[in-house]
Amino acid sequence: MSPKSSTAELLEIGEREVRISSPEKVVFPEAGLTKLDLVRYYLAVADGALRGAGGRPMVLKRFVKGIDEEAFFQKRAPEKRPEWIETATLHYASGNSAEEVVIRDAAALAWVVNLGCIDLNPHPVRAEDLDHPDELRVDLDPMPGVDWAQIVDVAMIAREVLADHGLVGWPKTSGSRGMHISVRIEPRWDYHDVRLAAETIAREVELRAPGLASARWWKEERGESVFVDFNQNAKDRTVASAYSVRALPDARVSTPLTWNEVRDSRPERFTVSTVLERFAELGDVAAGIDDAAGSLDALLRRAEELGPAEKPPPRGDGSGRRASTMPLIEIARTKTKPEALDALERWKSKHPEVVPLLEPADVMVDGMRGSSSLWYRIRVNLQHVPEAQRPQQAPLEADYDPWAGRSDDRPSK
Repeated sequence: MSPKSSTAELLEIGEREVRISSPEKVVFPEAGLTKLDLVRYYLAVADGALRGAGGRPMVLKRFVKGIDEEAFFQKRAPEKRPEWIETATLHYASGNSAEEVVIRDAAALAWVVNLGCIDLNPHPVRAEDLDHPDELRVDLDPMPGVDWAQIVDVAMIAREVLADHGLVGWPKTSGSRGMHISVRIEPRWDYHDVRLAAETIAREVELRAPGLASARWWKEERGESVFVDFNQNAKDRTVASAYSVRALPDARVSTPLTWNEVRDSRPERFTVSTVLERFAELGDVAAGIDDAAGSLDALLRRAEELGPAEKPPPRGDGSGRRASTMPLIEIARTKTKPEALDALERWKSKHPEVVPLLEPADVMVDGMRGSSSLWYRIRVNLQHVPEAQRPQQAPLEADYDPWAGRSDDRPSK
């Protein structure tokens, strides 16, 4: 974002008054969108945005330094907030808890955007029942080298799997390269069962589309497939909800689609400007989602039929950690993605004979959750490199420790 300004604009939204600080601050330079433009976008699509995020506790993903800098994740609601901003307290298996923001109306929506939230990241539960999700999320995450047509093919198979088990899927672009399918469910199952149901969907899709789709948890084993990411249904996970603007230069939007639109759509077609026109013409094409809540009983029965998913063998060092079946080496751990990509280029320059042998999916750039922000890890799968030519694991090109000085937040191994 551009430098801070002392100006502000007061918006009358319903019966609320919301102060927008630095309204002329440029948020998307390429698209020419200011902070006030972003607020006005969300007000224009508030009916759809609140259908996706309203009434749910949400993590505040704040881009206080602009879209070119990493956001930080704020679970706890700001202490200084209007009295009409609701909260709900979530409790996690770690023993930690967080009092998170719950938005109910357009004024609250504008308030969180003013904090620097570009996209909305709600949990799949309602504030009235924090232990029983009413939304199952199918996240279709393409590996490098996968085109839109393959994502669509997998989405259509996922739709069939859902229908075969008595559920209705509502597709939307993720706002990046992939696709989300939202599924309303009756709030009768806990997180464990919902995640198990999502994993069952993933495994069933993989069975019906071998090579196109993957339910394999370990990234190096997926190849050029679409990963059906069932872990987005874990208790601590959130995803960008409907009509969320994503922090990409073109101000791309996670946009609900009808199934008839899916094949001929492309994520890059849906930006703030085009979605404003679309919403004015069509309204929210997912408006019926709340009337389509279904049961997980059939999926959970299928989970019993399939049995537990195959797990990789443990290491022989007694740590209990898994041993990869692929020849992996780690290249770098960095605070930002540009730093990670620079480290990768340094590694490539040291091994020019290896680079032409790598497939797109062999280079894995992972955004990893730290205590309050993402950090990045790069690994290379040498499966397509003859064994005699494979570089050995060497000291990392960059070795950032996201938990330095935060021992209490470091995940257990």
